[in-house]
Amino acid sequence: MVPLLQKYAPWAEENRRLADEALEAMADAGLFRMRVPTRYGGYESDVRTVSEVVAELARGDGSTSWTTAVWMISTWIAGMFPDEVQDEIFATPDVRVCGILSPTATAVPTDGGIVVNGRWAFNSGVQQSHWNTNAVILIDPETGPQPVMTAIPIADLEIVDDWYTSGLRGSGSVSTVARDVFVPLARVLSMGPVLREEYSSALNADSPVYRAPLLPTACSTVSGTAMGLARAAKEAFFERLPGRKISYTAYESQRDAPLTHLQVAEATVKIDEAEFHARRAAATVDAKAEAGESWTLEERARVRLDMGATCQRAKEAVDILNTASGGSSIYSHVPIQRIERDVQTLNLHGVMHPNTNLELYGRVLCGLEPNTHYL
Repeated sequence: MVPLLQKYAPWAEENRRLADEALEAMADAGLFRMRVPTRYGGYESDVRTVSEVVAELARGDGSTSWTTAVWMISTWIAGMFPDEVQDEIFATPDVRVCGILSPTATAVPTDGGIVVNGRWAFNSGVQQSHWNTNAVILIDPETGPQPVMTAIPIADLEIVDDWYTSGLRGSGSVSTVARDVFVPLARVLSMGPVLREEYSSALNADSPVYRAPLLPTACSTVSGTAMGLARAAKEAFFERLPGRKISYTAYESQRDAPLTHLQVAEATVKIDEAEFHARRAAATVDAKAEAGESWTLEERARVRLDMGATCQRAKEAVDILNTASGGSSIYSHVPIQRIERDVQTLNLHGVMHPNTNLELYGRVLCGLEPNTHYL
């Protein structure tokens, strides 16, 4: 997949969506079935496998990797819904489900379901998806406002083409709008039970994959993109190294300069550290899910720490290698400039931001309550 994704990465960036050829190749490779229940022909892949696959995709293109990670998470979330809803969603071969965890829309009860209105930004891959699992604030006069998760066909939503960004441009993370969209009650999940691993599917209840908590699973999945971008930067740097000199110095070969030795060694150490954190997070999720063990608050916060540390170390590694790549690396056909922008974008994500996750983990270590429900 990597050479193919490298080929289409400039096209994806220019057109702000993934190339159809890339989607077809990923479908042929079975990637869209990795988080589909086995009874629908899926693989129910564990998080470690998913994270490593997402990382490999990032070696070819960060936008493809990120969008695939979102599809992996949201397809897994679809498996939390009642079984009759899953029958509807997974009836589409190689179905692509995207989603938003931030409840920026509202809903009111109606006969047989709810009516949703509002807007979601950063809806990655939505134009090339079939379903959207979106968080909503349900305003119920009897119970008060509460967050819920909805499953909505993409055809029911309005697409707002506003994805003009500096990084992850190929992810097509446009905004979507719901205008009086009716969602049947079966396609509405209360977020409280979801965050306590109390899912609505009876047939998935015995699967270790569906015993895992939402946030640690999502965090472990997207960590793969950061890990893979760091690997991609190292490969891109060494591909251009032979024959390059350091301008305005006596070095006719950049490879001979002690500065280069220090740079590539430091970057490699940081890549190793990023891989450690990403793999520790995935291993924790898989092991506890397999054993059916409950999670402590510190374990949940540590997975978020691992995600933030993966992003931070990956960005540091890419920064070093990008700085060492010289003025010619700013041309759009040189991959490392795109890798730099993509990893910067990851580090600005609200859930992935390293500083936010460091603070959260530190609060828990100091015996304070977390200042977020996203654990």
